[in-house]
Parts: sequence; structure tokens; C-alpha cells
Amino acid sequence: MEAAPRYERKVDAQGRSYATGKRKDAIARVWIKPGKGTITVNGKDMTVYFARPVLRMIINQPFGIVNRAGQFDVVCTVVGGGLSGQAGAVRHGISKALTYYEPDLRPALKKEGFLTRDSRTVERKKYGRAKARRSFQFSKR
Repeated sequence: MEAAPRYERKVDAQGRSYATGKRKDAIARVWIKPGKGTITVNGKDMTVYFARPVLRMIINQPFGIVNRAGQFDVVCTVVGGGLSGQAGAVRHGISKALTYYEPDLRPALKKEGFLTRDSRTVERKKYGRAKARRSFQFSKR
């Protein structure tokens, strides 16, 4: 039987790992490097950009799973979608970047489902309908 595929480390000249995370219509470009644990989103501190505690919790989940809280600095730019989708995109990007920086963390993150792109998006509007499934009001007379 063949051994499990060996993933190699992907780090640039500055010692950073880069990954792209996606969720709904949001796309996050994420760079991680060893540091004090600061997270910067679009040039702002995470606590300013994501004011709701739930969104901050979502972003910190990958670090909690692999016991690396406060060990990596994260710089990311995120565009599109709303705050919830953007937080999910950043989490996806952080998870992928962590696996590039430390390939041994991959099984733990994969088990939690953080490496899987959440493919649920908004259903398209159909013609002859008010929204994707909602019909116009029916009048018998």
C-alpha cells in the first residue's frame, strides 16, 4: 500500500505563507508569518473591522484547533460579500496558509472541515418569479 501523500512547505522569501480563502461572494488573500498574534484585515485591526465577537471567534478557530493561538501574525485583504462571508473567507484562508506553513497540521484542520470551500451560495433569480423561488402574488379575480 502507498504511503499518504507528503505535503511540502510553501514559504516565500519573507518567511510568509500565502493562501486564498473563499466563502459566499467574499474572497480573502491571507499571509501568515510567525509573530505575536496580531491579525490585520484591510489595513485595520481585526477588532475594528470585525466588531461582532462571533466573527472574531470564527477567524480564530483554526489557531485554537491546532494550539497555535498567538504564534502567527496574519495580514489579509478581503473583498466582496458581507461581513459574515468575509469572516468565513478569512478563516478558510488562514487554515490553508497554516497547512502550507506547517504541513503536519493538515489532518487536524481537515477533520474540522476548515480546508473545504463552503460551496453554498445565493441561488439565482429565475424569470417569472419575484426571487429565486418566491412567486408573484396570485389573484384569482
